[in-house]
Amino acid sequence: MFNDIFMDLQNGNDVRGSAIGTEKEKLTLTPDIAEFIAAGFLSFLTEKTGKTADKLSIGIGHDSRLTGEAIASAAAKGLGEASVYDCGMVSTPAMFRSTVLKGTDFDAAIMITASHLPFNRNGMKFFTKEGGLEHDELTDVLRRALSEAEKYGSADSERIVSAGKYPVSCGKREKTDLVSLYCEAMREIIINEVAAEDREHPLKGLHIVVDAGNGAAGFFTDRILAPLGADTSGSVFLDPDGTFPNHVPNPENPAAMDAIKKAVLDAKADLGVIFDCDGDRGAVVFSDGTEVNRNTLIALLSVIVAEREKNAVIVTDSVTSDELTDFLENKLGLTHLRYKRGYKNVIDKGIELNREGKSCPLAIETSGHGAFRDNYFSDDGAYLSVMIICRLARMKREGKELSSLIADLKQPAEAREVRFTIVNDENDSRDYRQYGTDALEAFNAFAGSDPRFNIVTPNYEGVRIAFDDEEVKGWLLLRKSLHDPVMPLNLESEKKGGTDIIYDRLAPFLSKWTRLIAK
Repeated sequence: MFNDIFMDLQNGNDVRGSAIGTEKEKLTLTPDIAEFIAAGFLSFLTEKTGKTADKLSIGIGHDSRLTGEAIASAAAKGLGEASVYDCGMVSTPAMFRSTVLKGTDFDAAIMITASHLPFNRNGMKFFTKEGGLEHDELTDVLRRALSEAEKYGSADSERIVSAGKYPVSCGKREKTDLVSLYCEAMREIIINEVAAEDREHPLKGLHIVVDAGNGAAGFFTDRILAPLGADTSGSVFLDPDGTFPNHVPNPENPAAMDAIKKAVLDAKADLGVIFDCDGDRGAVVFSDGTEVNRNTLIALLSVIVAEREKNAVIVTDSVTSDELTDFLENKLGLTHLRYKRGYKNVIDKGIELNREGKSCPLAIETSGHGAFRDNYFSDDGAYLSVMIICRLARMKREGKELSSLIADLKQPAEAREVRFTIVNDENDSRDYRQYGTDALEAFNAFAGSDPRFNIVTPNYEGVRIAFDDEEVKGWLLLRKSLHDPVMPLNLESEKKGGTDIIYDRLAPFLSKWTRLIAK
């Protein structure tokens, strides 16, 4: 009866839904539903840890979204007899850290967030001491939530209306200042990394501006940077506002990057830092306004890694450029492993390599999800930024520019993405997943029949093709979206006009796959 209500909320490793109904989106994530999902997480934890509910400690936090507090309160109720710690407005990385920080050391944590998605959305992320839940673990949680709903609730098309909910006494609920503990840990890292003569003010003389996108990470400015001596004047959009009135809180969004670039240039700052809404992603801007995200951000962080450890593996997602590979492998002496899209896929691969005895200190997606082994492989925008800021502080002492670290990184002349929507067809009964799978198999055969198409192996997602002939040098990647009826096509070329040449070579293939409509 309730299966779709819960299972449709799974988006990879996270719960995502519409928490405020609109004309285009019906309500799918209500406080009542969140309460059942939290109960499902509690059931999962008791089995995983072997502890009874009353022996478990679980932290709950939320970002600046309008529905954050209501959903967090409902989730706390769903945790029944567990000891629940209200961490208030906080970043996602801080919530994970709550399971390992001295002073909290919770058994688990729940973060209420939908990252960069529109204001009406919200969601839930779940952590244990081992990190975020895997896809199958979240599926298990939602099935347990479904069982709870069938036991206590009833539903209509819009929401679950509970019938008495949980007939148990609620455990301890305690306010916890997690932000202070997290900021203290970040400040200690900076003090040790910069190793300045003035240990209390290692960032003195640096001008750093921050754009928090009106999300939850505005504390980075006043509680981490400023106490250590940094000038943060000119920082923008630090106040939490779940309507996101200034720009989408997303380091991949052009308007967002334009905003932090303007803030840097207006303030004549040494560096700009930008976060997404819940603080697990970040990017930076150099003093001259150069945007440092995607491939450029990966390159900069890899330089910092390579200074500490040679012959290591850097794991990225599948859409990184050939120029980045050349920089990592031929300039830095690292190994570049392109893996699947999805930040959890990238991070899990990094963890797997280390378990196999292959050193992987950094796993990072082009979206700005960057996870360091030294930081529990938590994708943490603040930690990512701290690593860059510490290197900036040391270079300024030496009279050097941070940008010099990636001066040898080449950029493609053109980069382009085409997103094909898989539309319905009454004459084709295949669902979009099967259609996408069949299209990739056909594309691989099509590429194999044309000597201009060089199929790249190994390749872990979709079909990647390299081109190196008289007309064009570059590459393409055709893959299926992780969750949507979409097939993204990424193209890059070393010369202007090259992506058009590559795209034109696909015409015979695309003419036969009529359910792929370019948007």
